[in-house]
Amino acid sequence: MKSIVLDGSSLSLEDAWLVAEEAMKISISAKALKRVERSYELLMAGATSGTPVYGLTVGVGLNKDQKLFDASGELSPEVMKASENFNRSMLRSHSAGVGAMMPDHLSRLSMVIRLNTLLQGQAAVQPAVVALYKEFLNQGITPLIPSRGSMGEADIMLASHVGLVMMGEWQANYQGETITGKEALQKAGLKQLTPVGKDGLAILSTNSVSTAYAIAGARKVRQTLAVSPLVFGLSLEGLNGNIAPILPQPIKVRQFPLLKETAETMREALVGSYLWELNKKRPLQDPLSYRTTVYTLSEAQRALVDLDEMLTIQINSSDDNPSVIDDAEGEYKEFDQVAQYFVEGDTISGGIFPSANFESLPVALAVQRLSLALGHISHNIIQRCLRLEEAEFTGLPRFLTVPENKGHGFGSLHVPIVALHGEIMSLANPISLNVQPVAGGVEDTGTNTLQAAQRLLEINESINYLYGVELMHASQAIDLRMEESILPLGKETKPFFEAYREIVSFVKEDRIFTIDIEASKCFLENYQY
Repeated sequence: MKSIVLDGSSLSLEDAWLVAEEAMKISISAKALKRVERSYELLMAGATSGTPVYGLTVGVGLNKDQKLFDASGELSPEVMKASENFNRSMLRSHSAGVGAMMPDHLSRLSMVIRLNTLLQGQAAVQPAVVALYKEFLNQGITPLIPSRGSMGEADIMLASHVGLVMMGEWQANYQGETITGKEALQKAGLKQLTPVGKDGLAILSTNSVSTAYAIAGARKVRQTLAVSPLVFGLSLEGLNGNIAPILPQPIKVRQFPLLKETAETMREALVGSYLWELNKKRPLQDPLSYRTTVYTLSEAQRALVDLDEMLTIQINSSDDNPSVIDDAEGEYKEFDQVAQYFVEGDTISGGIFPSANFESLPVALAVQRLSLALGHISHNIIQRCLRLEEAEFTGLPRFLTVPENKGHGFGSLHVPIVALHGEIMSLANPISLNVQPVAGGVEDTGTNTLQAAQRLLEINESINYLYGVELMHASQAIDLRMEESILPLGKETKPFFEAYREIVSFVKEDRIFTIDIEASKCFLENYQY
């Protein structure tokens, strides 16, 4: 099995996914472990010096004004026990998710993300916490994590369940069965966590759950966009459409990012196609759903690139509050308000800064932008399907029926695709604005990143259903044209068409289309070229 060394700053999205799928073991760099150790040391030095620390010497949320204990001068056994009790209570009380449990691979993905961000050395956890994340991933202990219940300002009500299992509570999947956290630790030969300091807050206050869903969404969309030029190319061939809108001459007029590259990919799929030959019956201009697709696809690609960039930053950065920074630089330290955050210990110095690093808006907005771009793709798909059913645009029989078929042909397929498009339009609406103040008004904003990411996954699945129906239309139209004369298809659309016809056959008479739609979707989700 492959292995990877985590260092807190160089984890790729692909490697994170391989760890999630149990295809890669992990180890931790010595430098990263040293950062973790020094961060914890700095935190405790701050506590003994009397520095107010959110989640350690004072409470969290509305209770940040409540002093938990006075650690000035000594971290006595009584003080540490009080800290332990607070941490246990926090992890339990913040375990309040709802709905189905996350799939194991996404739970694991959330853990490798959180482990890597902890290695930045700004969460100030005990090294034992980091060790347990590593062992959970390497030995296949997967805590059950509810899939719903996050406002998006850290997934505090969900990620907390990992901490429960570390303490020997709650439940986890291990070697094919669901067992208690205590049993999982015993079977794996691991010691239960005694959480102190900022352990509980660091375990639960992370965006790793929503980030995991966002990564899954991005992966799914990447496959969808990879096959998009093929589906469109086949659809254009089915229409006997005009390639002019994707030619380099008009594309160069407006140099939007990725427009040139997208058009080139679309042209490449059609190299050798009959569409490059003059045809007197071919219209000068096709319906807009064909002409503008180069723009919808390029904008979706641009949104995906942006999301990948935001996710890469997210999984390689600390999203902790407060930020415990070893050797923190001294900007503005001359002001008393700022000076209070600095810590000078016997062997370590730095700062413990209240922060908003839990804010996940950059990821939420990137997810929603991609969702919106897919909504425009959806609109064009259903319009192209409808145009392929109309004889005045194709010159083929209405609803793409064969002459001997007196039934409906494809005339009823517009109903499910219009219904799916309606769902996509609803899901593409921004959810990040729909928040309510909680915690006595202290936590008065949110991003709903988890919901946005889960919506992206739903949208992408529906897009593949729509593309599947377009593929049914396009292939039927091509076969009907082939009955009159053999027409060369593109160098990429031809093998795509031939592979598809091995899965879904030409429609000679009315049949159950539910089977064909599902098969078409699965074909697109797994097609490689």
